[in-house]
Amino acid sequence: MRAIIFGAPGSGKGTYASRLQAKLGINVIVMGDMFRELMKQDTELGKKVKGYVEKGLLVPDDIVIETLKQRLSELPKDNGFIMDGFPRTIEQAKSLQALTSIDVILQLDVPDWIIIERLSSRRVCHNCGTIYNIRFLKPKVEGICDKCGGQLYQRPDDTPEVIAKRLQVYKEQTAPILQHFKEQDIPFVVSTATALETPPEIIVEKIMVELKNLKLI
Repeated sequence: MRAIIFGAPGSGKGTYASRLQAKLGINVIVMGDMFRELMKQDTELGKKVKGYVEKGLLVPDDIVIETLKQRLSELPKDNGFIMDGFPRTIEQAKSLQALTSIDVILQLDVPDWIIIERLSSRRVCHNCGTIYNIRFLKPKVEGICDKCGGQLYQRPDDTPEVIAKRLQVYKEQTAPILQHFKEQDIPFVVSTATALETPPEIIVEKIMVELKNLKLI
């Protein structure tokens, strides 16, 4: 199964993708992780990516596609993937489809108020980067990391005002891409969250049922 998972920041893409990976035994391809891994390698492509990232610039599409092509070639034969964080534009979507076919779009439909509540409650350890949530995943001692004793802080982009702007940008950028895939008659599995504390396992099981109905697993 070759899938792309779409969802706004804070919708749970990473959480659901990792659980689906465990159940299905397929790869999760996260563009950000792929770039970080590539930058550690002393290759021509790794040096190109590092040059852009270290300057705070977006990696050009041709290098993104070259990186993705290399990653896809490394996957075991007949092993599927879930793509997370790509494509971000229609041109990238077309380039991806030139490399491989896409079987399904996994769309996470999470109301803005849930995302804002989730992300604005997030706290991160200054030392080790462990993530907490002051509503659902509290540290044993308020403001202190359980693992290393470091101070917890709120990221500047985790305030309600900034989150609302990020959500608006996501909607504007993603709507045309989703429409593009709909026009290609690629099936969608849409998972809707209606409660703040819905366990991820419930959503994942619903996705699994829909994938079975589509005969993709």
